[in-house]
Amino acid sequence: MSAVIGIRSVAEGLKAWLRAAPHPMWLLGPLAVIVAVPVADGFLPPDIHLAHVLDVAVAVVALGAGPRLTALIGSLSVLALIMAGAERRILGTESVVVELGTLVALCAFLVFFTHLRDRGRQKLVQVRSISDATQRVVLRPLPERAGPVELASRYRGAEADACIGGDLYAVARISGSTRLLIGDVRGKGLASISDTAVVLGAFRAASHRQIPLPQLVGHMEDAIRWGLAEFSRSEDDAAERFVTAAIVDIPDNEPVVHLVSCGHPPPLLLHRDTRAATALVVPEPAPPLGLGAISGSLYLPATFPFGEGDRLMLYTDGVSEARDRSGVFYPLTERVTRWADQEPETLLHRVVTDLQEYTDGHLDDDMAIVVARRDGKAAVA
Repeated sequence: MSAVIGIRSVAEGLKAWLRAAPHPMWLLGPLAVIVAVPVADGFLPPDIHLAHVLDVAVAVVALGAGPRLTALIGSLSVLALIMAGAERRILGTESVVVELGTLVALCAFLVFFTHLRDRGRQKLVQVRSISDATQRVVLRPLPERAGPVELASRYRGAEADACIGGDLYAVARISGSTRLLIGDVRGKGLASISDTAVVLGAFRAASHRQIPLPQLVGHMEDAIRWGLAEFSRSEDDAAERFVTAAIVDIPDNEPVVHLVSCGHPPPLLLHRDTRAATALVVPEPAPPLGLGAISGSLYLPATFPFGEGDRLMLYTDGVSEARDRSGVFYPLTERVTRWADQEPETLLHRVVTDLQEYTDGHLDDDMAIVVARRDGKAAVA
């Protein structure tokens, strides 16, 4: 049994090495050079020497190979240089000794360089794995459907290789309705993950109570204010931490949507018939979550029509405040009407692609978008 396990381990290691190794075609050029140098030296005049071409062969391999393969090609290059010198009977001359020493030093440097590069890649893979795991735990992917509502979502962190940051979204099913949250904590990137976790935890915990929307937001305010204070270094720091959010409730059997806005950009309602985009501006907006104690807000919801086939787009300011090279904000309301009749996933893909083209790929803030469409199908809890 142990022998079988050992064979499997060797086989798995070989497979991993083969996956990481460059394509065999990548090595044909350097190997051809290594073979050609000692062969060509036998036919060239004494004053023409091709030893320096071996440096290029090792350098080319180091671009795409690991330290072991680089060391192998380097050793073959040194051997080819020795054979060429011996063939001409100039192996002990000062010129060949210098060339040999230079080649050995270059090979050693490239092996060390590829070792550092591979170690850096391994660390990057570990960081990405941790980031992915954090996102799955904290910012859970939205389901494709919640009751009679079809959902699609996109998230992009401001920091490179970060899958989570200061923007957030979540969905909760309660008896007879679907509730959606989108929010933006103060700050961006990895430094805001703790605040993101606090907000999402508060929403999920309050949703399980299946209470009316104003009470749900009130419970979130209490929990978030306490949570942000716990992670703050001082009272002044706690007073400067807040979360803008939009919380919507979509009843299963009523063609409406209820909205509480806590200082967040207004969602867009895309009408099925007219393909027009309407910003859902609430008449009595509440302050951002975490600051509710200052105003004693009652969190009054506003109600808007939301019929079968209509789309609701929730987004953060990373979308609406994205700028082009001249500093002009992305015209989301105007652009989104082009794809108002598309499926949620297609609509979202078109908007994100257009946004990246508009900004030339330079999105400097976290970005989150959720598209919800009421399709009239039977509710699924």
